[in-house]
Amino acid sequence: MKCGRVDRMDFADLPIADSITDLDVGDKRHLLHDLAYRASKTVSIDGDTIFHALLKREALGSTGVGDGVAIPHARMQVKQPYGMIARLKHPIEFNAIDGEPVDLVCLLLLPEANAPGQLDAMAAVARRLRDPNVRRELRNAPNRVILYNVLTARTIKTDRKSSAEG
Repeated sequence: MKCGRVDRMDFADLPIADSITDLDVGDKRHLLHDLAYRASKTVSIDGDTIFHALLKREALGSTGVGDGVAIPHARMQVKQPYGMIARLKHPIEFNAIDGEPVDLVCLLLLPEANAPGQLDAMAAVARRLRDPNVRRELRNAPNRVILYNVLTARTIKTDRKSSAEG
């Protein structure tokens, strides 16, 4: 019996639409600005609107969750959760709960209406980034495709028989 509980979101269903490796930003404000403008191209919301919503959320308390990870997020006029993972070229101060600098950042934009599944998206991302093996793999990912696949738990399938013959 489920008693009204929503099943956990599968990692392959994470709302991650893009990934960035070796993002070179000097501080938290520049990071949020950069991510806001990148997201604006996909979600069709003005970059300044996203940026100011992220700053407003950060003013309530840092979204730096520890272990070099931050999950900046805001409620926006989007139809479904949207996310972007970024690995920074150099860790930056983020006022994280453990006081450590941040080098892995997952931006989340959530719909304004509190629909079922929205908190599941944030919880799924947080659960995934809490795993030390996942964080290690993200930090060692050679490119943005692998970075994306590690976060979403997708694997790149290869035909071993064909590659062995080739």
